[in-house]
Amino acid sequence: MADKAQIIIVEDDPDLSEMLLNYFRVQGYEVLTAAWGEDAVRLTRENNPSLVMLDIRLPDIDGYEVCRRIRTNRRTQDIPVIFLTEKRDRVDKLAGLELGVVDYITKPFDIQELRLRVRNVLRRAEQSTMINPVTNIPEGSLVDERLNQILAANDPWGVLSVGIEGLDAFREMYGFVNSDDVLRAVTLMMNNAIREMGNDSDFLGHLGPTMFVIVTDPTKLTSIRERVEMRIRQSMEYFYPLKDRDKARQAMAQGHLKLVVSELRAGEEGINSIDALKERLKKHERVAN
Repeated sequence: MADKAQIIIVEDDPDLSEMLLNYFRVQGYEVLTAAWGEDAVRLTRENNPSLVMLDIRLPDIDGYEVCRRIRTNRRTQDIPVIFLTEKRDRVDKLAGLELGVVDYITKPFDIQELRLRVRNVLRRAEQSTMINPVTNIPEGSLVDERLNQILAANDPWGVLSVGIEGLDAFREMYGFVNSDDVLRAVTLMMNNAIREMGNDSDFLGHLGPTMFVIVTDPTKLTSIRERVEMRIRQSMEYFYPLKDRDKARQAMAQGHLKLVVSELRAGEEGINSIDALKERLKKHERVAN
């Protein structure tokens, strides 16, 4: 496979660890192993794997603590974890489920069953990565698929891009929680504008981490853009924590947060691919007054 899924196997039994390592490499996965919980936490943070296969009983910290650290780190919190364990107690399984473990396999296990469970977990994870975890709207291949559809069809279309510039600086100043709240609020305002001014078939997704795209009927494009600009402009100062509201306008003037929009319609010359469409949107970006 061109882009191999990476699995980290955390198992202190060297024979079992080597068997799993060799088996899953033959299946086409990239595999790393760890025998200690602390090493597992470090490897997970350094590599951001597709899946962690985790034994509960380890020589230092147990699998519950490893999973807890994975879940409390922003970089690794969404990585699927499968527990491998000899324990059969319902309480142990509940403890794993509370930590967000996606599957729980009791030793001794059937290797073919484990392979199928790993495959299914990775498929579900791949599908979930098409939805942005902060805004809960499509991104990546789902957005490209929608843009391909409008480019291939003969029907008229309009595309509006909406970007929030300066969010990295805002995040450094106010933290991830507040910056994620900004993205969720902007998404809500765009959804409301589409519902009020657009059509049921309109599409909203991510072009990038802080850039959105709305696909709509060209006759609706201007009204949606004006509604989005108005709502976000009126709300911008409220994105800042209450203690900084008095400084919000000054902060915006310094470029901490800016709304940037661009629109295109079917029939404009040179737009014959997704890359061309995205490039044209970037060239047409303007700061909303």
